[in-house]
Amino acid sequence: MAEDIANSGTLPDSVDTRLPPKDAPLLRIDAVEKRFGGFVAVDELSLEIRTGEFFALLGPSGCGKTTLLRMLAGFESPDRGRILLNGQDIAAVLPHQRPVNMMFQNYALFPHLSVAGNIAFGLKRAGLPGAEIADRVAEMVALVKLEGLEKRRPDQLSGGQQQRVALARALARRPQLLLLDEPLAALDKKLRESTQLELMALQRRLGTTFVIVTHDQEEAMTMADRIGVMESGRLEQVATPRQLYEAPVSRWVAEFVGDINIFEGTVEARDGGRLTIATRDAGAIVAAAPRQPGETTRICVAIRPEKVRLSRRGPVADAVEIGAINRLEGVVTDVSYLGGLTGYTVKLDDGALVRASMANIARLDIDSYAAGQRVVAWFSPDDCVVLER
Repeated sequence: MAEDIANSGTLPDSVDTRLPPKDAPLLRIDAVEKRFGGFVAVDELSLEIRTGEFFALLGPSGCGKTTLLRMLAGFESPDRGRILLNGQDIAAVLPHQRPVNMMFQNYALFPHLSVAGNIAFGLKRAGLPGAEIADRVAEMVALVKLEGLEKRRPDQLSGGQQQRVALARALARRPQLLLLDEPLAALDKKLRESTQLELMALQRRLGTTFVIVTHDQEEAMTMADRIGVMESGRLEQVATPRQLYEAPVSRWVAEFVGDINIFEGTVEARDGGRLTIATRDAGAIVAAAPRQPGETTRICVAIRPEKVRLSRRGPVADAVEIGAINRLEGVVTDVSYLGGLTGYTVKLDDGALVRASMANIARLDIDSYAAGQRVVAWFSPDDCVVLER
């Protein structure tokens, strides 16, 4: 709570509150490093975040994403590197002197204050006139749809309502940059999904730059314009959700983001834009060559489950014509019905497992497969992602 209070002061004259042009970098992190004793939490990390962007930092627990967020807020200081906001180095600027606000995972609401009092707290500390505070509070209450609840205390609100109060308080000072630390973690699945959509609409309406920290891949993929995937204090990849999912740059990213089938192998032949790869678990697989192929012959072939089709006899004629030349035979061992799609696990004849998922386009299960049924799993070279590390 003390940290939330620290974000509630006035801005010094030295901090430029004018925003750069749309799509220009608002925030630039330049070779930032943070250590705690001998542990490197953030390791020479560099990143640019654009004005008006909804950016997500995604990664497993302990990867350094929250430490990075706390450095942006001013609650931690980098040991090396620079943090530039609108071209100005703010690494040494106190938290309450930055045009930055942070919404914490536990919301940190004042239990003795009403909804209106919580939202107004930072504005009062900033010395705004009473009439302006009243107008700003009314604006924030309407923005987060809490009309009629202004006099309630936090213990009289649901978890979702408390989350909205914390968001309104964080936005009340109109920061250039809003930091969100796992803001939806305490909400149930249905409320989390609806709140994601509301946050996206709110961010687009305000045009404020949002940076959210999350370990929830679906949350990041749903809300963010771009995602930075972190591991061991480093950025493994920065990309749009589609690029991150369809074109991971490493095996680690491919396995971390979503489900995927991985086959290790060696390149046997190169023919134009195709590679023939001898795999240990699935025989020869033909894959589209990467745009910038390397020299190594030991690689991995990755195929997303939804790219793997199942049939009782193999690819139909028109599928063969478009290049669906990879076929693996086996037996269905597990079936998972998930409403919109069904997931299948197929044990290949040599013992390896392949995961496939198929959309349930028919109400009845006339196109489904049962455990114990023999099938052919097939996919085209263009469905494969070749990973060299």
